[in-house]
Amino acid sequence: MARIVVIDDRVTNRNILTRLALSVEEGLQVQSFSSPLDALSRLQHAVPPDLIITDYNMPEMDGATFIATLREQPDFDDIPIVVVTVYEDRDFCYRALEAGATDFLLSPVDHLEFRARARNLLTIRRQQKLLAERARDLERALRDRSFGVGDRQHDIQAIFDALPVPLDIVDRHGRLLAVNAAHEKLFEIDRRTSIGRHISRVYGEGHATRHNVRNEKVLDSGAPLTTPNRDLTGDASSARDLVNVKGPFLFGDSHDESVLTISLDVSDLVSEAAGGKRSSGNDTLTQLPNAEAFHDRAEMELSRARRQHEMLAILIVDVDRLKGINDAFGRPFGDELLRAVAGRLAKRLRETDHIARLRSDEFAVLQVGMKRPDDAAELARRLSDAFSEPFLINRQEIHISASTGITLFPADGRTVETLLKNADLAVYRAKASGRDGYRFFAAEMNIAARRAVTLERELRQAIAAEQFLVHYQPQIELSTGRIIGMEALVRWNHPHRGIVRPGEFIGLAEDIGLIAPLTAWIMRTACAQHSEWRNKGFTGMQLSVNLSPVQFRERGVELMVERILKDTRLHPSSLDIELTENAVIENSQTAAASLRYLNQLGVSLSIDDFGTGYSSLAYVKRLPVQRLKIDQSFVQNIDQSTNDEVIVRAIINLGHSLGLRVIAEGVETAAQLACLRQLECDEVQGDYLSPPVDAAGFERRIRTDDSIIWRACPEFLEEQD
Repeated sequence: MARIVVIDDRVTNRNILTRLALSVEEGLQVQSFSSPLDALSRLQHAVPPDLIITDYNMPEMDGATFIATLREQPDFDDIPIVVVTVYEDRDFCYRALEAGATDFLLSPVDHLEFRARARNLLTIRRQQKLLAERARDLERALRDRSFGVGDRQHDIQAIFDALPVPLDIVDRHGRLLAVNAAHEKLFEIDRRTSIGRHISRVYGEGHATRHNVRNEKVLDSGAPLTTPNRDLTGDASSARDLVNVKGPFLFGDSHDESVLTISLDVSDLVSEAAGGKRSSGNDTLTQLPNAEAFHDRAEMELSRARRQHEMLAILIVDVDRLKGINDAFGRPFGDELLRAVAGRLAKRLRETDHIARLRSDEFAVLQVGMKRPDDAAELARRLSDAFSEPFLINRQEIHISASTGITLFPADGRTVETLLKNADLAVYRAKASGRDGYRFFAAEMNIAARRAVTLERELRQAIAAEQFLVHYQPQIELSTGRIIGMEALVRWNHPHRGIVRPGEFIGLAEDIGLIAPLTAWIMRTACAQHSEWRNKGFTGMQLSVNLSPVQFRERGVELMVERILKDTRLHPSSLDIELTENAVIENSQTAAASLRYLNQLGVSLSIDDFGTGYSSLAYVKRLPVQRLKIDQSFVQNIDQSTNDEVIVRAIINLGHSLGLRVIAEGVETAAQLACLRQLECDEVQGDYLSPPVDAAGFERRIRTDDSIIWRACPEFLEEQD
């Protein structure tokens, strides 16, 4: 059973992270600590966990110090550790990575990203433990087995070592299985410390990128492959030109095919033909991968993206006015500046991103694992941030900027060459529009991306600064005309745009993982206000609050509701939760469990927008629901459309047959109201009776609630008489 440890000094954050951790997979154990010192003390004497998630800013000890201290213990050398930090703390986050952190997450945490990363890290951890166990088993087996097998393996190795050409065997996962003496000599490696390691650890990332692409081709085709290649052998100054002959190979008792590579050193011939000029997989100035290595990596990722139908992006970052700096200060100064730029850009990347130096003043970034084009815009903005502070070169401050071009696969091209060409065109557009910015190759993406990035940034700031208002719309009982409840509706009080309606930002909040804190704030504010009204003597009303379908994809929403009710001292029977039928059906297991828990507390439940989704009688019967809410799309034309009237009548009859109350929303005319009353709808709400108003306005209405429906429809009063 896997175990996750959570460390955060703030109880709210700790509870959120704990609930998220529990939702990663079934059967997890989660242990939480409020103090890093307590965590260190307890972990020293316990079985190491499989994953650690820690806050960075804690009073006793920051995240970097905590991680460095933990990494000093041998048992924690390879435990994955994730740091949670706010966006502005990214420099501190890099310190944590240097101290030994595996990864980091931005706060507020994106729930989908959290679960995906946690699952990946747990999978890697299991593989590490499995490999270690298999290695121990193999070691025991080799000690216990007769000398026959050992002799046979020794004979095979002796044959390999007798060959005068370098030879290596790599499995389909990139692990080095065998080398001969000539290979050890050429690449200056020791087989005792290299066998079993990934080739990127043995030879470097550039070598691994080139060979992985070609090894995949051999394994996919089952045919030999001969390619020219340039590899670093030993230190960076000893690049050699090789011809590689690759072929499929079954090694040992394994049934999995590996790739055998024979390397022929033709450096002297190439040097004579090209005047001694040669390059390697790394750029000698910045030590980043060069254009050739980037192209190979891009080919490999593009092939994977095609198979898995994924999106990726190539970004070209062009340093503005580098030629002028070289002319003014000299080429060595410019080279130092480029090295500093490379370092800053690399620090802005995620682990899955890849960076290379293409040309003198151009860097390329390959972004994989994208969910939407906005992810590329966000990366471009992070790369631009690398130039926000001046560079200190030879004790002189230099302010520079960069222009970034973005191209997307598959929308902007299906080959590496096309994507790079289009990214270059996007760079020119960025420079033409004033430099120090980014542009998509597709012009329409620029407008959408700018809006989305701006809105996302402003929304994060708004949640932190609580720039939201809660308005209340009365819900009226048709038989008596009394206000029997109110729906809490959020409004964003934008500092520049004024009041922003929820349709413009709720979807984004769901996409970026902010819907949970936003909903919690709305519910807490509304429950506190309702509790205040009850204390003033305004009883007999129920508060309705909407929950997003996204919140039912994970466990814990019911605990959030319970905690808020306790904190605000509002009786559960005073709260009604509204959720759509799709939210229930698409997340049936987690939703049903959460709804049953809430119903047992005393909270009532309503199905919102009924009639627009599945409208499944079977689901309604199974769920602890007290009310159906007719969507306003059916109410709008109820007095003019026979079809809409039939649908509304059917929903009302269905609800009543199941013992449920029925409310209609979006009532905007007297005719709609009269029709609903004739159909014996129980409750109504809409702008015709009262638009959503702030707390003060709602209190004025409930002081004179009898006047609302009578003022709207005086004939009701006559009928009552």
